[in-house]
Amino acid sequence: MWIWQALTGLLLLVLLALHMVFNHFVVEGGLRTYRDVVAYLSHPAVFAWEILMLVVVTAHALMGVRAILLDLGIRPAADRWVKRGLAALGILIVGYGVWLSWLVRSRGL
Repeated sequence: MWIWQALTGLLLLVLLALHMVFNHFVVEGGLRTYRDVVAYLSHPAVFAWEILMLVVVTAHALMGVRAILLDLGIRPAADRWVKRGLAALGILIVGYGVWLSWLVRSRGL
């Protein structure tokens, strides 16, 4: 499992660097307005990239929580429940993020 956390950490560094470039360094004034964000998310590739970033951040964070719990010495039976609970939480987090991003993209909230 640690290899997945290492890989998501590496991917997170790449995605975060790209996020900083496209959302702060190449934008006049260093920050997009809300209208700019809606227009930016309207592009399918950008939307997919942002969702990928959400998935990677969520997976990396939840694997980190599990690693901390393992370091604290949880039992194997408890670990199975922790894995299931964290997987369910991850699905909820990503689902909510996709729904909210889609809402902003489509309605321009």
